[in-house]
Amino acid sequence: MDAADIVASVLVVGIIVVSLLSNVVVLICFLYNPEIRKQVPGLFILNLTFCNLLLSVSNMPLTLVGLITTGHPGGSGFCQIVGFLDTFLTTNSMLSMAALSIDRWVAVVFPLSYHSRIRHRDAVIALGYTWIHSLCFSTVATCRSWVGYHHLYASCTLCNVRAKGAGTQFLIFTVALHSLTFLLTLIVLCVTYLKVLKVARFHCKRIDVITMQTLVLLVDIHPSVRQKCLDEQKRRRQRATRKISTFIGTFVVCFTPYVLTRIVELLSPGPISPHWGVLSKCLAYSKAASDPFVYSLLRHQYRKTCSLLANKILKRSPLNSSSLRMENNVEKINNFNTTNNIQLSANKPLGQ
Repeated sequence: MDAADIVASVLVVGIIVVSLLSNVVVLICFLYNPEIRKQVPGLFILNLTFCNLLLSVSNMPLTLVGLITTGHPGGSGFCQIVGFLDTFLTTNSMLSMAALSIDRWVAVVFPLSYHSRIRHRDAVIALGYTWIHSLCFSTVATCRSWVGYHHLYASCTLCNVRAKGAGTQFLIFTVALHSLTFLLTLIVLCVTYLKVLKVARFHCKRIDVITMQTLVLLVDIHPSVRQKCLDEQKRRRQRATRKISTFIGTFVVCFTPYVLTRIVELLSPGPISPHWGVLSKCLAYSKAASDPFVYSLLRHQYRKTCSLLANKILKRSPLNSSSLRMENNVEKINNFNTTNNIQLSANKPLGQ
């Protein structure tokens, strides 16, 4: 092993540990908090967590073994199974992110009719499509024996070396796979989240107008209080932009290098550095470690559940369902008031 392989091995170990711990925490929060289970986005997050956990215990350890031994980890049949999981889980997780973005778009654009537009039955149908979509591509690749150990990525995955004699078919399959997973998800993320950002900025503008009108009327207000109100307006606008940038940015940073390397590998006659191949694969793996924080653990409901669970483990205070229900009811009231304020501000002309 050279220095680059050692660094890559340490990186993979770190990704495995963070991914396992964070996704397990999300799963515990989902199982413990009944309010999270009742919410439609919880189904998409559960599916995403399942894919990330399975990826962390199946594909990532074999990549680590491939880096340490610099050779084929396991038999050919076992590697084909892991390669099937690599294609299936990566595709499924991408489509789950697209489903989550659509759910958030409906919730922000149609807040009062959200529950009638997005129901659990609709979420189950969407998840059914993600599974069928993922199974189709992974099954075709496995049946055509296009999965195996790829030295460029030190992983059991799609392998163009095994597609000799069917180079054109493998090229068409690879382009179709990444177009209907990565590119499709990226388009959905950009369209939905940018629309969400547009609506959020519109509501922030409404609130800012009301705030400025109030500040004008309160002539005796202290300058420091006025400045705090103005600073809060700025933070509100930055918060919305930062969240949208995180959703889209993490997806692009983690998956784009790997997908582009896949395409260049097929079209370019020259060799690609194995160090770059492993790095691009590690970036794709890192999405499984970042997803729990991007979609779950930084939200108030999950943070509150984690806090209550920590208190129970440390025996600081008793944790029971009544306290959890009380916290959820308070959050429901706050969300209801926020929704009403947004709706009222949206219906109110700017001049009033």
